[in-house]
Amino acid sequence: MNKARETVCVHNTTRGSCLGKQINIADSSLSRLVGLLGKQSLAAGCGLFIVPSQAIHTVGMAFPIDVIFVDRNNSVVGIREAVRPFRLTRVFWKAHGVLELPTGSIGASRTEVGDQLKVEFPDRHGHKETRHATE
Repeated sequence: MNKARETVCVHNTTRGSCLGKQINIADSSLSRLVGLLGKQSLAAGCGLFIVPSQAIHTVGMAFPIDVIFVDRNNSVVGIREAVRPFRLTRVFWKAHGVLELPTGSIGASRTEVGDQLKVEFPDRHGHKETRHATE
């Protein structure tokens, strides 16, 4: 299923905090390539979940972002706060997906390596359904 236009909620179940309620999924070659390019900012509660991905770049971006790397089970395997434009992250070999969020999201949610995230996808009837982004 192509989730490129789907909006999901992402919660940190370890900390009992919300990372965003309007996170877009980028799971096609084109949507992963474009990412957040062309955006002038990223509102609180919004973001992009890139699947699959083990590293990101901010070349061509106009603003810094917080970045969370997760494995196939949505466990946090890496974090980078306030990644400025025209930067590259290192490769996180255990990562399967990357969350790109507004700067300050990691601190506000108290997210740390080892935390468990929950991704809620809306079903056809508007109810929330928890599953992995790769399903």
